[in-house]
This record gives sequence, structure tokens and C-alpha cells, in this order.
Amino acid sequence: MQKSSGTVLAAPPPRSRKATARVALVDIKEPTRSLLSDCFKQFGIEAVTMTGNVIQRMQREKFEACVLSLIPESGAVMEAVRTSPSNNRMVVYGLGGSAQEAMKFSRYGVNAVFQEPLERPAALKLVRATQMLVLHEFRRYVRIPIITEISMVSADSRRFTATSMEISTGGMSVRSGEEVSLGMALELSFALLTLPRIWLRAQVSWIKPNKTFGVHFDAKDERRMRIKEWIEAYLES
Repeated sequence: MQKSSGTVLAAPPPRSRKATARVALVDIKEPTRSLLSDCFKQFGIEAVTMTGNVIQRMQREKFEACVLSLIPESGAVMEAVRTSPSNNRMVVYGLGGSAQEAMKFSRYGVNAVFQEPLERPAALKLVRATQMLVLHEFRRYVRIPIITEISMVSADSRRFTATSMEISTGGMSVRSGEEVSLGMALELSFALLTLPRIWLRAQVSWIKPNKTFGVHFDAKDERRMRIKEWIEAYLES
């Protein structure tokens, strides 16, 4: 048997499939538009270029997702998306900026952000991580990517904020510059689109070096049922 040279070849991108969902690329310029279109195509998602009459089209056409630049002008489009009967639960991707800048649009429920300058491997990774939600294949996808601000209070009354990354019925992953420890007890406070601000108990369940950590909701805190109900309604709409 021939010995390996030690070089690890990158796995080829997944084969493109017939499109079963549509993502609107709102005022996205080249070459970013082509790169995003190709990335979504790899997962069977058709990219539709949208440059005019955006708000009107969002009100009358059905899309499973959209990509918008994180600029003030995008606020009106996000408002149209979230008030549209057919698109109010679509996956909203931001383009450019940091998570902190995405927080300016948190009331519209931005789900994930493509960082600029956009690089193909990172774009593919993000689409791969969120494709199940776009394609409505919820049985294999129980975590909802969404960016919102989380207020946290520790047992010793230390107060700090974090930015959510994903949420499930049992907990959430967040990003924060604050130091935490495994098992640390916290009181969380946050709001999610149609879910008014909620308070509930949790504890730190895992920590990573990149300033991200996970929290597990207290199973004895009945308020967590509101999270479960919200997720179920989100997936069913």
C-alpha cells in the first residue's frame, strides 16, 4: 500500500441539488453576489437578485431567506420582511460588520452574519450551518441561529451582556468578553422577535477559547417553557 505523503486534501464542496428554496440577495454587488449565489446553490437554495421594488416584492413574493448589508437603509426592508404574512419567519442574513453592529438590527431578528471581506470557505461554512432552517428540514435542525443581546447576572450580582449565537429549547450559545466558569449560575434576560422579554435561570455548560460559551437552562425554571413554545411556533410558521 502506498504511504501517505502527509498532505490532507480539502473535501470537495457538496454537489449542487435542485433548488427547493429561495434566498433574496438584496442590493448585493459583484463579486460578492456571485460568490453567495454559488454557495447557496451548493445546498439546493436558489439565489434571487433583488435591486428594485424590494419592499413591494417582499410583501407579495415568498422567500425562505434573504441577505442584506448591515447598513441603516436595510432597516426598512427588514421591517417589511418581519411584517409580511408570507416572509415574517424567513432566515435573515446580515452582510458585513460585526456582531455588535448586527445588534442595531436585533429587533428584526437577524439570524447570522456573513463577515466581510467575504471568503468562500467561511461563506460555505455559514450556509452549511443554517441550510436546514432555510430548507425547512426541522427534524434534523433543532437550534435556531439568531443574534440578540442577552443580559446576564451572576450569583455574586456581577452584571454583563452577551450576544446570542444559537438557541434551543434546552439552552443557547453566546459570545461575550466576560470571564465565566463552568457551572456558573446565571440569571438571563432577553427578547426574541415575537417573544417579549423573558427572565430565566441557567448555568454555564461549556466554554471555548474564542470568547464563546454555552448556557443550559434550569430544568426547574418553568419560564423556559416560553422558549420551547416560541421555537415550536417559529418552526411551524
